[in-house]
Amino acid sequence: MARSLMLTGAVLLCSGALFSAFVPVARSPVSAPATSTGTAAALSAAVLATPQAAFADEGSVWIPALSAIGAGFAIGLAAIGSGVGQGIASGRCIDGISRQPEVADDLRGVLLLSLAFMESLTIYGLVIALVLLFANPLIK
Repeated sequence: MARSLMLTGAVLLCSGALFSAFVPVARSPVSAPATSTGTAAALSAAVLATPQAAFADEGSVWIPALSAIGAGFAIGLAAIGSGVGQGIASGRCIDGISRQPEVADDLRGVLLLSLAFMESLTIYGLVIALVLLFANPLIK
């Protein structure tokens, strides 16, 4: 937990130095209330401290967080790849059928088989995402 607190403090210090490096924009004559910066700082500190409160029992917040991000990438990339592949295969099948209508039955059978194989890769991505979310081997 001490390491997580140090990392959180380092992020707070670095973000303050990062935002102070920019040149401020010229302000209009009507200025915002002075409490808005204090409110924003308090909200930022609360958001950054929330993982500490959630995992105060010496657990690490990074593994579940990165697992959730990895699950999102797994299902997203699997769905995008499968969708593009199925679109290309279907388009080529329609082109083939339009050129030679007498082989439409053969092409349709091959298309359905290849679409099933492509969809199985999406299901593998879903399984990986579910394992990362609910049965993660990296979490005790």
